[in-house]
Amino acid sequence: MTRAPSAVPRPCLSFLFAPSLRIGPRFLSFLVVALGAGVPLAADTIYQASARGKPVIIQRDAIVVKEDSSLLVYKHFDLKEQRVAKVFLYKTSLPYSVETSSPGARQQIVETWKRFGYKATLVDDAGKSTHVFDVFLDFFPPGGRGSLLESVPARTTLPLLIEGGGADELEFSKIDRLEVQGTRLKVTQRDGQTIVGQFLMPTDKPAEVRVLGITDHYDPASADVFDFSLPLARLKEIRFE
Repeated sequence: MTRAPSAVPRPCLSFLFAPSLRIGPRFLSFLVVALGAGVPLAADTIYQASARGKPVIIQRDAIVVKEDSSLLVYKHFDLKEQRVAKVFLYKTSLPYSVETSSPGARQQIVETWKRFGYKATLVDDAGKSTHVFDVFLDFFPPGGRGSLLESVPARTTLPLLIEGGGADELEFSKIDRLEVQGTRLKVTQRDGQTIVGQFLMPTDKPAEVRVLGITDHYDPASADVFDFSLPLARLKEIRFE
């Protein structure tokens, strides 16, 4: 594997001007840590050679989990989605290179991810509480059989079919508490408003929605972006921080 140059330029900030990017307190705090004083966070840096052969950073503060002759797979904190995501890069005529980091640096970046994703205490149907970082929803075949439904994107919003009519998609940032009562969901928002309804499945395929995230036991070397996974129907309550 080709080593990239040790000098790491500051990252491109063009993503800041994307119209779909939600600017919130977590996002701004992440930028302060990532860019403050010009000091990089840690972990792996991924380059791609330009047409002139010059290495250009395409991702920093990542963790590479797989690399072979045709594919590069890495994890990083997605600022737009405010969750840890996995990216697949298929190698082309313009080669990629990776400046790898130590296990300690990878653990450091995971700790940073845990600070800026959505945090919550989840209570399952047996009464067990688990503190989970970087919480998000994803979709799988019913009963946990098979891999996730890649055609349905993961999200940090709650699609809700509201009792009495209407539908909404509530951002996690606006939710204080979610109570699960069978198929009935009771959402208490941070402004005190209460909304009751049912989960609105964003696909017509048979699917199961699961709550995913990472715990204090998460292994930075894991190929997954979570080590906690439980169907929403198996939970009694989610208390966001």
